[in-house]
Amino acid sequence: MTDHTHPTALVPRAGVGRIERALTRRRSVLTALASTAALTACGGSDGASGSGATPDGTIEDSLNVYNWADYDDPDNLAAFEASGPRLQVDSYASNEEMIAKLVAANGASGYDIVVPTGLFVPQMAQNGLIQAIDHSRLTNYGNLDPAYLGRSWDPGNEHSIPKSWGTTGFVYDNTVITRPLTSWADFLDAAQREASGNTSILEDPWEVMCIWFAANGVDPNTTDETQIAAARDGLVAGLAPHLKGFESNPGSSAIAQSTFALMQCWNGDARLGIDASDDPDKWTFVFPTPTANLWIDNWCITAGAEHPDAAYAFIDFMLQEENSVREVLYLGYPTAVRGIGAAAEAAGLDRAELVFPDESIVDRLTVSVLNEGHQATVEAVAAIRAAAGNG
Repeated sequence: MTDHTHPTALVPRAGVGRIERALTRRRSVLTALASTAALTACGGSDGASGSGATPDGTIEDSLNVYNWADYDDPDNLAAFEASGPRLQVDSYASNEEMIAKLVAANGASGYDIVVPTGLFVPQMAQNGLIQAIDHSRLTNYGNLDPAYLGRSWDPGNEHSIPKSWGTTGFVYDNTVITRPLTSWADFLDAAQREASGNTSILEDPWEVMCIWFAANGVDPNTTDETQIAAARDGLVAGLAPHLKGFESNPGSSAIAQSTFALMQCWNGDARLGIDASDDPDKWTFVFPTPTANLWIDNWCITAGAEHPDAAYAFIDFMLQEENSVREVLYLGYPTAVRGIGAAAEAAGLDRAELVFPDESIVDRLTVSVLNEGHQATVEAVAAIRAAAGNG
């Protein structure tokens, strides 16, 4: 069960205002445009077999997975491989890197499974990079929580199966900032006051711009150039001069070493960093109002998969509750399996309140969208970076 002597997340009411492993997963979701442009231009059993098996009960002897670095529990991978297929897992640092490889290979990349973030699924499906999912081949599909199915990027989950999810907030040193912070407006205020010259933000353009948009009541997915320009100017003038750095992985060392007093970060990353700190009680993580990103990564089978039966077997294996619990304990991020929070706590997960936001928090999160405003957003963050620390 959760150790309640640990600092808990500050959970404001709406309207009130791995160490290096697995952290590479969230390094950059929206940064590079080259791959996206290329994409747009291009035309319940114990074993691993089960539903993924061919009619005679066998599956291929190999499976090639292209995934975020260290994004699965090694014991799960070993258990699946022990069931028969030789497992090869290669890693990438961004969705764009993965997409570029699939585009360059024209469907013959040699990979059977990839794990894109939801907002990239529509383009990948439309451009023939991933194939339709046959739900009848996943006997554990019913283990999934309906809350993470039917999302806007794939309403019928025709091309994707949710794997892991998380959100964004900020963590602060409560010995430096002694007042409670609950919102993105509070984040901006503290960055200009107690944490001036001692603040870091993520490198992801959508996440950076969300700070200003959310603090000012603007849809973080806006395509309005006037609103994007206002956010750019507001952050260049009001935040950039007070920044000490852009830090996408504060859980790797920055939190533990108190490199910054105020850090925008992913919830799972914050948990890892607080756990690694010699003084965890001085850190407070906030799920800020009014909103933040809800990202969901997904299992997808490539259009040119050479081992589709093994691919189905692997996904089905990962949807088993006991294997899903191991994923949560290893990664520090929730899976989409129903009831996984209680099961993970029962298995010894600490600081569960950081891993599993309350339903009231999840309900106010916003799913990021890849839209016409992306280029302007990237350019705006470039301006913020250029002005950083020049106050």
